[in-house]
Amino acid sequence: MAVSDAPSKKKNMSIHNVTAQIGANPITIETGKLAKLADGAVTVRSGDTIVFVSAVSATTIKEGQDWFPLTVDYREKAAAVGKFPGGYFKREGRPTEKEILTARMTDRPLRPLFPKGYLYDTQIISVLLSADGEHDPDMLSINGASAALMVSDIPFAGPVAAVRVGRINGNFIADPNHSQRQQSDLDLVYVGTKDDVIMIEGAAMELPEEEFVKALAFAHSEASKLIVAQLDLAAKAGKPKRQAPLFVVRDELMEVAYAVAGDRIEAAIYTPSKVARGKAVDALRTEVSTAILAKFPEATKFEISQAFDYLQKKAFRVSILDKKTRCDGRGLDQIRQLSAEVGLIPRSHGSALFQRGETQAVALATLAPAEEAQQLDGYTGGETVKRFILHYNFPPFSVGETGRTGSPGRREIDHGALAERAIDAVIPSEKDFPYAIRVSSEVMESNGSTSMASVCSGILALMDAGVPIKKPVAGISCGLVTEFSADGRLDRYSMLTDIIGSEDHFGDMDFKLCGTDSGVTGFQLDLKLPGISLKLMEEAIYRTRDARFKVLQVMAEALAAPRKELSQYAPRIETIRINPDKIGLIIGPGGKTIKGIVAETGAEINIEDDGSVHIYSNNGDSLLRAKQMILGMTKEIEVGEMYQGRVVTIKEFGCFVEVLPGKDGMCHISELADFRVNRVEDVVKLGDMIWVKCVGVDEKGRVKLSRRAAMKDRNEAAGAAVPAPVAQA
Repeated sequence: MAVSDAPSKKKNMSIHNVTAQIGANPITIETGKLAKLADGAVTVRSGDTIVFVSAVSATTIKEGQDWFPLTVDYREKAAAVGKFPGGYFKREGRPTEKEILTARMTDRPLRPLFPKGYLYDTQIISVLLSADGEHDPDMLSINGASAALMVSDIPFAGPVAAVRVGRINGNFIADPNHSQRQQSDLDLVYVGTKDDVIMIEGAAMELPEEEFVKALAFAHSEASKLIVAQLDLAAKAGKPKRQAPLFVVRDELMEVAYAVAGDRIEAAIYTPSKVARGKAVDALRTEVSTAILAKFPEATKFEISQAFDYLQKKAFRVSILDKKTRCDGRGLDQIRQLSAEVGLIPRSHGSALFQRGETQAVALATLAPAEEAQQLDGYTGGETVKRFILHYNFPPFSVGETGRTGSPGRREIDHGALAERAIDAVIPSEKDFPYAIRVSSEVMESNGSTSMASVCSGILALMDAGVPIKKPVAGISCGLVTEFSADGRLDRYSMLTDIIGSEDHFGDMDFKLCGTDSGVTGFQLDLKLPGISLKLMEEAIYRTRDARFKVLQVMAEALAAPRKELSQYAPRIETIRINPDKIGLIIGPGGKTIKGIVAETGAEINIEDDGSVHIYSNNGDSLLRAKQMILGMTKEIEVGEMYQGRVVTIKEFGCFVEVLPGKDGMCHISELADFRVNRVEDVVKLGDMIWVKCVGVDEKGRVKLSRRAAMKDRNEAAGAAVPAPVAQA
């Protein structure tokens, strides 16, 4: 027994784990058990949700490599919830939207923390191994990626920690489960380092800025626990960091670049028009390249490009920090020229054009029956149906280039998701507006903040379509330019409202914030820095709020409120309620009855479990006919009411008359006429349409009809309608 125990003990000595209590949930990170050939590998667990994350980085740089090739992939396995994947091949296919968004969230906080000049192919792979339906794995993926890098020998200035924060009845909750998130008016994903915030993303239900700032502080305090846990894990199981040569541009190349274009670069990058600016900068780039190659023939394209980028970045920063001047001549807090227009596409249910400077987005809104809502796998819990969808499309012509078109890339999916979250907060409930809603944002021109333009144009298109949104939403971006001392202390900074493309490229931050006039609805922070303080974050939040109000004013000038009527091309809807016990009658065996109604009327029909029947049609007559058929099938025969029905059966003692679809009653021979009837066939024949009145329903539900009573009532009504004769003079 002792012989078999020894190897087991030796094996377990390499397994290490740490646990941090986040809200009500312990999060455990373990390393040393799986994927030991990877540079770093961990599993992260919360409840019964488990994510495996590996980190591997190449030890050599590919020839001609001129950028940092970091790849992050996140995949969800159907086996994690004990299911087979759908489809013919029964295996996981292309990444879902959720997988892409989780990969992007994992990527963004990691990228700024690799050493400058680290150009080694690096790959992070996250795999969902188990899902309990309550604890979302996205935060586990981010924390796992950081932990895998911490225990690896890959150079990484981490750790970072990710927490989700919700707010229920005014109280913040760390790591809420799916049930709690349904009650929350905040969905904040916060990623921070030991001292700073490095990424945020999420949505809110018009959360006041003051509460948003408090939420960030709360999130940072919770994230600190995971920072401590990862440092503890790295101390126990971390490998010594490799000494990888970094690619740094030689000083002599930068000196040549500065000598050739140093006194002209500022004028070039401050040319007002984007196209003219690009031409001026490209001309200087060519001069610098020629000069460097003449003096240093062995210089690579990347070295030349980096030397020229350094020159541009230096000129850009000096101008912002020293002169408080921007590329297009605006002040630091000034928004570009704004314009908006609605109703420009005739057949779309709603359309809008929003322009901010050289950024232009056209949004098209489409309404459809609620059953057209997008169905989601929902392996990890949460929503399985998405009723409001926003798709963002960024064609190459929007930046004056040629390129690939077709299915959207990861960036497009990410930008669309940001705009969708921001608008979703004001979409009416399905009960109030039982439509599926899609907005397609077509970017026509791009010079920064196209996702925010998509929010503005999307809202206007929805209002143009007559969607009764709760309030208009607008979005704006905020940039940052910093200068640090040699010891890493922040010496000075400038914030920029409504950044353009070059300010995004050369600046340190792209912070996007959306909201109504009452509060925040969507947000996303991207940094090139290894973090910024919460104080700077607070300043950016209030800066974008003031700018957002100005954008909302311009939008209101184009269309202040949703139109009262839907587009003539949008499907009309009418909702009726039936007894839930009658749902089966409407559907029929195998759906035969409802399919027949749809085929006959051309309307679409959606039935809810509570008996709500939604009828959709672009044609009013079609809608009315479908409504009449359904009401006829579900209506009950009432005593005292008159009906026109068909004689379906004749007996010696009377006849049976179908007065409603599938419902009949018996008219006794004595009730056929106001005189003695010897034979039923003397008065009515099979198939005749006659008027009858319901005179009673017995204890067994049998309906008693009277043709005699109906004739009397109709004659009396006809007599009352005849005008009295006019007296002759």
